[in-house]
Amino acid sequence: MTAVEEAAMAKVVGVTLSERVVTGLVVDHKLEGGLRYFPEEHDDEYALVEMPAEGIVEVLRDQVKATAGGAAEIAAVGVGVPGLVRNGVVEEAPNLPQLKGARMAEMLGTALRAEGIGAPVTIINDADAFAAGIAATTGRLDAVVRLWTLGIGIGYGRYPATDGVWEGGHTVVTLDEKENYCGCGGRGHLEGVMGHRAMRLRFLDLEPEEVFESAKKGDNRCGDFKKLWHKALAAATASSIHLRGPGKFYLAGFNVRFVDMAMLNEYLHQMVKMSPLQSYSIEIVSDDQETRVIGAAVSAHQTAST
Repeated sequence: MTAVEEAAMAKVVGVTLSERVVTGLVVDHKLEGGLRYFPEEHDDEYALVEMPAEGIVEVLRDQVKATAGGAAEIAAVGVGVPGLVRNGVVEEAPNLPQLKGARMAEMLGTALRAEGIGAPVTIINDADAFAAGIAATTGRLDAVVRLWTLGIGIGYGRYPATDGVWEGGHTVVTLDEKENYCGCGGRGHLEGVMGHRAMRLRFLDLEPEEVFESAKKGDNRCGDFKKLWHKALAAATASSIHLRGPGKFYLAGFNVRFVDMAMLNEYLHQMVKMSPLQSYSIEIVSDDQETRVIGAAVSAHQTAST
């Protein structure tokens, strides 16, 4: 078997860690078998939030071991984690604060070796894992993929991953001193405008879906916010284009339901005027766990192979 064939047939375990741990075995950029979930019941949403870092590592170890099956055949393990991740260390994790400072790659690698699994472990940001999954499942592994995830917060994923912080959700999109709704405490951030949590703080009398529904019905306050919401996303995207160049951007997350693509493209057109930078495009994709797991696995295999 050639080196290329061996790489294609490598078995890699991909994992995503958020409200639940989702694990799958990936071969040749495709999921082999089904996904494993912990906790199994989706309504147990606080199981991981209330668990210490060491307990989360034990859960990851058990789920990887169960997914791996033939431990000796596993080429790599990739874990997508929300927060700021560098060199296998979770430097900041707003959604799972107990992981802040945890040397996750080292901790999980040690736990797996004790179970006879010597595969290298890669820890990456979950949005970066999602971007890698999109690249793998759409045949774009040779291209740059950028992704905005619109949810409780705002995630920014990039493939291929490069050194840097890449906290795109905290891009400054307004200088208004009253714009202080971001969960990090910063002023004028994209997440402070678009994040689900931030919208609920801004409109204490309306849920986000009610805001956009009222905008459709002509409510001025909600209509102005809808414009601000789209301008904020356009501004952050335009900043990325001006820094990295044009290309394909993807939108995902449960709040893509609020995106008015015509409005977004109009604002983006107003912000990007240099003709060499105008060959960009935006596409909405479904946010599914399979793509995230595949992305975590692909990223880990690429890291292990370099």
